[in-house]
Amino acid sequence: MTQNPIEVRSPLEGYDIQCDTLIIGAGACGLVASLAAHEQGQSVLVVERDVIPRGSTALSAGLIPAAGTKFQHEAGITDSPEIFAADIQHKAKNENDQAIVDLLAENAGKVIEWLAETHDLAFSVVTDFDYPGHSHRRMHGLPTRSGAELIDALRTACETAEIDIICERHAQHLYFDGHKITGASVIGPDGQSETIACQKLILACNGFGGNRALVAQHMPDIHDALWFGHDGNQGEAIDWANGLDAQLKHLGAYQGHGNVAHPHGILITWAVITEGGIQVNTAGHRFWNEAQGYSEAARAVLSQPDGQAFAVFDARIAAIARQFEDFKRAEEVGAIKTADTLEGLAEYLGLPSVALSHTVHALPWGQHDQFGRTFGDTQLTAPFCGVKVTGALFHTQGGLAINTRAQVVRNDGSAIENLYAGGGAACGVSGQQDSGYLSGNGLLAAVVLGKISGSAPCTP
Repeated sequence: MTQNPIEVRSPLEGYDIQCDTLIIGAGACGLVASLAAHEQGQSVLVVERDVIPRGSTALSAGLIPAAGTKFQHEAGITDSPEIFAADIQHKAKNENDQAIVDLLAENAGKVIEWLAETHDLAFSVVTDFDYPGHSHRRMHGLPTRSGAELIDALRTACETAEIDIICERHAQHLYFDGHKITGASVIGPDGQSETIACQKLILACNGFGGNRALVAQHMPDIHDALWFGHDGNQGEAIDWANGLDAQLKHLGAYQGHGNVAHPHGILITWAVITEGGIQVNTAGHRFWNEAQGYSEAARAVLSQPDGQAFAVFDARIAAIARQFEDFKRAEEVGAIKTADTLEGLAEYLGLPSVALSHTVHALPWGQHDQFGRTFGDTQLTAPFCGVKVTGALFHTQGGLAINTRAQVVRNDGSAIENLYAGGGAACGVSGQQDSGYLSGNGLLAAVVLGKISGSAPCTP
């Protein structure tokens, strides 16, 4: 829980600082929103609780799904927002608001191309492996395929535009007259409070994964998992909702990940699985259909003895995974083990060699298995690779309900005209639980809703 009370209060007669657009949070959503608002000629102030803008974005792979982009066209990929929207809904069992799904799918490509053309972000499409649930290759990332590179590039763009980003400022109170937001207060590192008047407020403060009490309340099945998100995700938007009479949706939805190197705490790309790798438990046996996705993998892995599993793949797959900085870092610290034989790999990983060998040799290449997974024709061959992994909670997907203008919606369905939410502060498009998460949904909502809310006019 946050140390200071988070409240919605009546407007003040005067404020210490004034701006057109105030943005709470300097992750991908907040920085994209600031660039868009600045482009509209608005005076912008971004407040960030950390020493430097990093947030959950820096902990991610930095990949944003988008359909129909010039980058796909250049790579020979034919795709469309309609197909993308259908993929989102299929993964989430049609539990999402169709209008919001369409909004994100239709605008993702435009946002990525805008960031590339206007702000020099060097996007390209991941073309050498598929992500679960995506019918086309549409994941766009920067050269190192890391969220740290993405957030640094966005921060550089903001610095170039001379946008004010004030760090070590924790938002505390929102000031609301019953119809519009009039401002907010923030607390600095010295404990002193400042009040900021604004004509438009954008909540880009992510979700509540760092708040263990809220996680236990809304998603008890993942409460004991490793928290792999940002500790600043304390759920301020949830706290403010009551005072705003704002609608909250799908608070049990989240993105998990079942492939975090243990005990190193390094994300291992799911490409090691989609390209033909498997997960086994401490007995050397497979235990689920790994093709379902990495979000639901968290619960599957945590259900195994000691809450651990082992990803097993080969050197061919490792070469594909090596485009990700996290994977290379895992190799550097010795988390990835390699051996010329399955027996040797089993020894490195502490697994029963007979069981592991039998599991790998029994894989039904080119056929379905007992879990419902369909394997390709390319078999695992020496040298073999493996890594001990555990399940983790990455970020929550439920939050404030919004309309297609990214405005926060009240319980009666009306919108608060100058209050916007994006990224983890808003309800995403992952349905009601973890299995509805389609790869990249988090950054998809962050950048698209950031662009839409930032571009919205200020209300005098």
